[in-house]
Amino acid sequence: MPLYLTRFSYTPAAWAKLIKNPEDRRAAAKQYIEAVGGKLHGFWYAFGDHDGFTLWEAPDNVSMAATAIAIGAGGALSSLHTTVLLTVEESLVAMKKASSIAYRPPGEKA
Repeated sequence: MPLYLTRFSYTPAAWAKLIKNPEDRRAAAKQYIEAVGGKLHGFWYAFGDHDGFTLWEAPDNVSMAATAIAIGAGGALSSLHTTVLLTVEESLVAMKKASSIAYRPPGEKA
């Protein structure tokens, strides 16, 4: 199954609720991804541009998109960015395929 890295940030209102009532959000995240047949591999909070990161496994892009849409629609996040992760093996296959593409930079004649 594909892996996905999600970066997210809470709204100030969500942080206020978490400060008033601290909650381990891993259980909720696990429930969301399992609803589409996936698995939560990790959940971390961080300093910097994003408040947290999750590592998910989902059956396909549509399942992960559904999870992200459901979470985003909840209103607790001010940002949510998901990156599809490729294995080294998938990247090697992509590199081999790339060698068969005759790329022409802009402005150069074919």
